Formats: sequence, C-alpha cells, structure tokens
Amino acid sequence: MEAKLSPERVREIFLQVGALRTGHFLLSSGRHSNEYWEKFWVLQHPQYVQMLCAEIARRFRNNAVEVVLGPTTGGILLAYEVARQLQTRALYAEKEQGVRCLRRGLVLPPNTRTLIVDDVMTTGGATRECIELAQKHQAHIVGVAVLVDRSGGTVDLGYRLEALLTVEAPSYAPDECPLCQQGLPIEEPGTTRLR
Repeated sequence: MEAKLSPERVREIFLQVGALRTGHFLLSSGRHSNEYWEKFWVLQHPQYVQMLCAEIARRFRNNAVEVVLGPTTGGILLAYEVARQLQTRALYAEKEQGVRCLRRGLVLPPNTRTLIVDDVMTTGGATRECIELAQKHQAHIVGVAVLVDRSGGTVDLGYRLEALLTVEAPSYAPDECPLCQQGLPIEEPGTTRLR
C-alpha cells in the first residue's frame, strides 16, 4: 500500500523551500492577495515534484486514467510526472490567441479517461479552461487534482476535486483591495515588476 502524503507535509514542503510569500500580489486570476504560493520554488526540486505527484497518482490510481492534462506552465511538469507514475500519457493545454488548446498535432480522442492537474488554484480559471478543452474533445473527465487550493474549498468545478492542501488565502477584487487602499506597491509574481 502506498504511503499517503498528508496536507501538513505538503505545507511543510512549500514552507521549507520558501514558496509561501507575503506582501501585495496580483494573482493570475486578476485578484489581489497578501500571500502568494510560488509553485516554482517547489517545482525546481524534482524530489518534491515526485512526492507530490505520487500523492495525486495514489488518489486516482483506481480510476483507469488514460491521459493526464495540465495547463502551461506549472501544470506541464505535474501532468508529465503524474502520467509517468500512472504509466499513461500526458497532454499539455497551451494558450493560442488567449484560448487553451492542444498544439503540435497532439490529440485527445473522445471518451478518453482524463485527469486534469494544476498547481495552485484561486478561482479555478486555468483549471476550468482545461475542463472546457477536455469537454470540447468529448473526453471523460475522471477528476481534477491541484497541489494547493487557495479558495478554502469554495470552488466548485463540477467534477471530483482532490487538493493536496486546502488553505483560506484572502483575495480581493482590485477595487476592494485593502492593500491598494494602503498604497502598498503590488508585485506581479513571475515577473520582477512592481506597480
């Protein structure tokens, strides 16, 4: 029987590598927050990627997954490693003219049992785009897995969701952000820009 990776251990991994940052951040969802879970600080360590993906694979091992689909960029690493551990195929949802699609001639045949994986979810935007892509190809979605669910479990994707860690991280609409009201400069993670 495979060992289970506890939420406490997942949090410990993120903290150990300095992946939980505090400040004033513009999230990819467009919302603002005082904390940011920088997945690439974790994803730079293959041993942690392997451990985290082993937990996702363990949770879906009995679901006859045929394809693991992940969005660019972090989701690519996760999709590959989960697929490797499930001994199946990985596909990558890239953006083309603002829409997630399969590129490079890759295909997702109808009724393919598909697991969608992503790194950190706030509103579920990138994950929903992957769901829409899978639905467009008439795939059979067996579920969704994320490393961290920042919504506190409030996002409903319409499918089974497995989060390795669920946290309640505050996020604000830009016009309601108390950090903006305090005049604190905002950082766009993934760039070196301050606004």
